[in-house]
Amino acid sequence: MHIAIPLYEGYDAMDALGPYFVLRNVPGATVTFVAERLGVVADEDATLTATASFAELPAPDVLVVPGTKKIEQSMADQELIHYVKTAHATTTWTTSVCVGSLTLGAAGLLEGVRATTHWAAHDLLGQFGAQPVAGVRFVEDGKIITSGGVLAGVDMALHLACLLAGEDTAMAIQLGLEYAPKPPFDAGTPESAPAKITELVRSLLRGS
Repeated sequence: MHIAIPLYEGYDAMDALGPYFVLRNVPGATVTFVAERLGVVADEDATLTATASFAELPAPDVLVVPGTKKIEQSMADQELIHYVKTAHATTTWTTSVCVGSLTLGAAGLLEGVRATTHWAAHDLLGQFGAQPVAGVRFVEDGKIITSGGVLAGVDMALHLACLLAGEDTAMAIQLGLEYAPKPPFDAGTPESAPAKITELVRSLLRGS
């Protein structure tokens, strides 16, 4: 089973690494970072290495598209869009983390599909004909699974692990990672965070 996580200019490393650390534990799965060319692909915070090119892994069984801080740039990345569209034709599951869903949309994959993304970009889903779903960690519709922002990708990946290898395996992966979040603040959603914090984060994200 080949799981491909595409890297591209401006990708968010956390969006890629969260699912990676879950899915690499799925029995029989090989998780590969892919890019237009082999080698190091840096984001603003971390550096990952693509060990296969888009051309070398054109038909993965599972595709996991990470998000980015540069939304407009990623939606205009024709090499990335072509890869996502081509890979989706033969995947068992096509998934995204955070605003990676907008890349799926730009590839024409979300027409009529229930989908989610980071809350601050939720209003952008409609332009691709998607049916936006708010207030959830991830949404499964057909073979497409989209997640909310950044760390919601871990939840999505655990769900995907269950689909690929069964509930016991997914629970074992969760336990091995000791993924039992109990954050010190109830501020992880725009509904629970104070309004001033929500507006601060919205302005920071939209200004970046």
